[in-house]
Amino acid sequence: MDEFHKIKRLPTYVFEQVNKLKAQARAKGADIIDLGMGNPDLPTPQHIVDKLIETVQNPKTHRYSASRGIPGLRKAQANYYERRFDVKLDPETEIVATLGSKEGFANMAQAITSPGDVILVPNPTYPIHAFGFIISGGVLRSIPAKPDAEFFHAVERAVRHSIPKPLAIVLNYPSNPTAYVADLDFYRDVVAFAKKHDIFILSDLAYSEIYFDGNRPPSILEVPGAKEIAVEFTSLSKTYSMPGWRMGFAVGNERLISALRRVKSYLDYGAFTPIQVAAAAALNGPDDCILEARLTYQTRRDVMVEAFSNAGWEIPSPAATMFAWAPLPERYKHLGSLEFSKLLIEKADVAVAPGVGFGEYGDDYVRLAVVENEQRIRQAARNIRRFLASDQK
Repeated sequence: MDEFHKIKRLPTYVFEQVNKLKAQARAKGADIIDLGMGNPDLPTPQHIVDKLIETVQNPKTHRYSASRGIPGLRKAQANYYERRFDVKLDPETEIVATLGSKEGFANMAQAITSPGDVILVPNPTYPIHAFGFIISGGVLRSIPAKPDAEFFHAVERAVRHSIPKPLAIVLNYPSNPTAYVADLDFYRDVVAFAKKHDIFILSDLAYSEIYFDGNRPPSILEVPGAKEIAVEFTSLSKTYSMPGWRMGFAVGNERLISALRRVKSYLDYGAFTPIQVAAAAALNGPDDCILEARLTYQTRRDVMVEAFSNAGWEIPSPAATMFAWAPLPERYKHLGSLEFSKLLIEKADVAVAPGVGFGEYGDDYVRLAVVENEQRIRQAARNIRRFLASDQK
C-alpha cells in the first residue's frame, strides 16, 4: 500500500533507531547513561508545582481553556520580555501561548506556508524547524547554522537563486544542536537583510536562560523595527524545568501572531488552565530557580568537557544550551554519526544523539545533553575511555 503523500515527504527519523537500540540494551540489563534526549532531569521549582496544585482544586479550572492563552499568562509573558529584553509587547495582539515551542513552530508553518513556498532553514538544526515546513508543503533551502560572514553569503545566494523568493528564514540562537550563540549585531544585520528582501523571520529562543559565563543571549525583537517582520518562540521547558508541562509562546509580528492564533483556534483549546496559571506564576516569580538550574548545567558542562577530554575525546565547551556539539573522534568519522551512536550504546553503555538527525551537515558530530548528574557523566567518560582504549588494540 502506498504511503500518504505527506508521510512520504518526511525523512527517516534516525533517533528512533537509537532509541530502539537503547531500549533493547536496557531490556537486557544494561545501565545505559542517556546523554541523547534533551530532557531536563531537574525538578520543576516547588512554587510552580504548588500553584498548579492550588489551582487544580477549583473545578471551574477543569473546563475548556483559552487557545491563545489566558489573559494573565499573556501578561506575564509580556512582563518577562520587558524585564529581560526591554521589549514591549501587547498581550492582546502580539502574544500567543503555545503547547511548547515545538507546537507553536509547527502550527506557524501550517498557518503561513503555501505548497512550494521556499523557507531558509539552518542545517543542522532542531528537526521541527525543517519538518514543520516539509509537512506544510514548503521547500527548504539549507543555510549555515553558524552566525558568521558565510551565513550572509549563503542567504544572499539563496535569495538570488530561489523561485519563488523565500517566504521566511528560521533562526535558532542559542542553537540546538550546535550551541552557537548570536549577538545583537548579527540580529541587526539579519533584520536589515530580511526587510530589504521582504522575508519573515522566525526566531527560536528556547534556550534564552541556559547560558554560561555571563553571556546573556539577546532577543531579535530588541532590534528596532524587528517586530515588523519577526516572531520569536520561547519555552518554559528548559528555563523552569517544565518539559512535560508543554508550555511555550510565540511573540512579535501582529500579522504572523494573528495567523497562528487563527489556526490554533481550530486545533486546540489551549493548555489545561491550571498549567497556564502555574506558568504565569513561573514567569512572575523569583529568578533564583533559573540561576540555580543554569549553574547546575554549567557545572555539568565543565565536568563533561574535562572528563571526556581525559578519556581521549575532545569536546568543545558550549557557551549556552544544555548540549555539547561533539565532533566524532577522528578514527570513527568514516562511520558517520548514526553508526557511531549505535556503537557507543553497544560498547560503552552511553546514548547520544546522532548529528545526522539534525540535518545531513551534522553527520560528523553527535549531540551530548547534560541531563545526567556529575557522577553519571564521569561514569560515561570512564565507559568511553575503556571503549576507545579497547578499540585501539
